[in-house]
Amino acid sequence: MTENESNEPSAAILSNIAPDSGRKLTSAEKWRFGVGFVLFSLIWMIAGTSGSAVLLPQRFTELNIGVPEVILGTMNSIGCVFALFANVIFGALSDITRSRFGKRTPWIVVGGFITAAGYVLAFSSAQLVGIVAGWCIVQVGVNMMIAPAVAVLSDRIPENVRGTFSAFYGGAQIVGSSAGTFLGSQFIENMGIGFTIGVALFAVTGIVTVLIWPRERSSASTTSFGTTAKLDVKQLLRSFIPPTRNCRDFYLALMGRLLLILGWNMISGYQLYILQKYCGLSVKDSAATISTMSVISMIVLIVTSMVSGPLSDRLQRRKIIVAVGSVIIAIGMAIPWFMPNALGMMLFAGIGGAGYGIYIAVDQALNVDVLPSQEEAGKDLGILNLANTVGQVLAPVVVGAIVLVTGGYTALFPIAVVAVLLGTVFIMLIRKVQ
Repeated sequence: MTENESNEPSAAILSNIAPDSGRKLTSAEKWRFGVGFVLFSLIWMIAGTSGSAVLLPQRFTELNIGVPEVILGTMNSIGCVFALFANVIFGALSDITRSRFGKRTPWIVVGGFITAAGYVLAFSSAQLVGIVAGWCIVQVGVNMMIAPAVAVLSDRIPENVRGTFSAFYGGAQIVGSSAGTFLGSQFIENMGIGFTIGVALFAVTGIVTVLIWPRERSSASTTSFGTTAKLDVKQLLRSFIPPTRNCRDFYLALMGRLLLILGWNMISGYQLYILQKYCGLSVKDSAATISTMSVISMIVLIVTSMVSGPLSDRLQRRKIIVAVGSVIIAIGMAIPWFMPNALGMMLFAGIGGAGYGIYIAVDQALNVDVLPSQEEAGKDLGILNLANTVGQVLAPVVVGAIVLVTGGYTALFPIAVVAVLLGTVFIMLIRKVQ
């Protein structure tokens, strides 16, 4: 798309040509990309969730080196900072990488091994410094894989099927998160085996992915788009500069995602406290309710994400589907505001989860469609993915301030609803995506 065309809504039929090869994907190639995206998200998410949600918290309890909640919070907070920078840095580096294996493949493979090494350090350390250092390496390695892998949507997947592959990527994360929690729980009394499985899964994530995907074209002497590659220090530094031209829609998408992730995490990240301190449930009842909510949200998330992605491709619409998902999330969030009990939170899990499934299925495809430059897709998608990390970091700050000022959780819901709806407004202001 040219710069002139980018200022107007796209009325043309979405292209069925793969950007890197200049031809249509065969049925076999589509299957290989689809399976690769699913396994990529599924494998690393299973390993990551089993560790961060179950095995590492249990190990912190057994180590008796401090308050487990404080250790977990410290690990996650510092790890988020490393994730924040790693996504952009490795996205940008993958844009300018020249190798006979391609520009994305080396980072995806090496990232898996670095993640595995960090995980070994995190679970084998008996002191806070080693634990945090290991988890920071995990965040660096994971984002070394994620940034170039997501950029493959821009490099190699035709516009007319990006919604479907975005759904594969997002839906597999949902399944992987639940499967990781289950896996961790099975080895909570034999953590050595659980950690070993996690290390192995991290290590093979990149290898499995690139072996299943059709082989990436060499970038040793040219970029994926045919221009001569002459890398120097000036180009390297320039590759880290955020977009400054043809980028209005890019920043609208960034703000839309940031506000939605912020609003979503204000509720989903505090379900236990909301159930106990807002709904008045006992510890036992709140645990049972969360278990039920998890099952409800997982089912609706999988169903809606798998339907929404292909539907987006068929209708050739991204923006409106993301917006509809956001509005449904806001409706789900509003229910506990008027119904402060377990049923209200279960309805939030069902309705809000359905909206989030719609959103997550198409959001990544929308982000690819608003990129100012295909050749800087890795870096620019890394910047867009900052919204996830920043939203997750800001949510506890906002929630803490609300509880401190108001003395309760009641105001949480309308503020979260406003954040999500404001994010929807930003999405609807995008011009070059329908």
